[in-house]
Amino acid sequence: MSEIAVLRALKLGDMLCAVPAFRALRQARPGDRITLIGLPWAAGLVTRFPSLIDGFLEFPGWPGMPEREVDPRAIDAFLADALARHFELAIQMHGSGVVSNEVVASLGATTTAGFTAPGAAALDVAFPYPDELHEVHRHLALLEHLGIANVGDELSFPTTDGDREEVAALGLGAGDGYAVVHPGAISGRRWSPGRFATVVDLLSGDMPVVLTGNDAERAISAAVASRASSPVTHLAGMTSLGALAALLDGARIVVTNDTGVSHLAAAVATPSVVLFLSSDPRRWAPRDTSRHRVVVHPAIARALAAHPERSGALEERCFTDGCERHPVVLDADPDAIAIEVVTEEIRALLASSPAIR
Repeated sequence: MSEIAVLRALKLGDMLCAVPAFRALRQARPGDRITLIGLPWAAGLVTRFPSLIDGFLEFPGWPGMPEREVDPRAIDAFLADALARHFELAIQMHGSGVVSNEVVASLGATTTAGFTAPGAAALDVAFPYPDELHEVHRHLALLEHLGIANVGDELSFPTTDGDREEVAALGLGAGDGYAVVHPGAISGRRWSPGRFATVVDLLSGDMPVVLTGNDAERAISAAVASRASSPVTHLAGMTSLGALAALLDGARIVVTNDTGVSHLAAAVATPSVVLFLSSDPRRWAPRDTSRHRVVVHPAIARALAAHPERSGALEERCFTDGCERHPVVLDADPDAIAIEVVTEEIRALLASSPAIR
């Protein structure tokens, strides 16, 4: 049995987009032990995905990487732990590699592999970072470069009886026919509470509505609830990740900004309307276009139109810092997405959802 390490120390949506790659890796190396190097929250993925991930090594942060505050003593302990595991293969699936290749190169693996870009540390097997691909297909392409076949690009997130029991304790069962509205996201990717309140009122005419979010998003969800004319169940900060997945699994529809919940809805195959305010839908949108509808901010549409030479996703700077061909997307008014466009997509998806659920 060989030891394999995979570095992907990112958030929920990023991890879910890598599940197809983990699936391909497992099928190609069924007898080997696969260890995820991730942020603390991801430790639970070992028990959530026992068929894909065997072990977990907590990423302590690294100079030049924004995911965690750097603690030099923790880095020393992390590297000592990694060296003791005698990895046969270490794969960098954490961005272009400009900084993250340093991490993988320090693990003491017999063979290192992963994405690379100008200025990145050398790996034994390097694959130029394909910024034109969807996030799911980006990692599948890396594994194909390593001789590992693609076995499907579907997302997944298994739920348990315990997850469903947690949802049932909240008074919401799978048969209640409710909608989930998720107004949170990292700054710059949020539609306004007033607009989401209008969505709540629209959906409330047909079914109960649940507001979700993490602890940091309680204020945002509360602002939506206070602006809505209809009653709403406010669950922000009240569910575990597993219960959130089970809650989404039981919903008729999810309306959300482009954030981890969008990918979680796709993973449990619940129809969704996803708003893109500062990121590239060609990189991050759900792949099933019949089950999921995407509403794109006009500034995003202009950015895409400004680059007809690209057949896939744009470089991240076009959405974070802007480029010479269009205004900076992050400076755009989030509410430039018209409420009428969103409500039209909601109605269309609800009309078709019995056939796709």
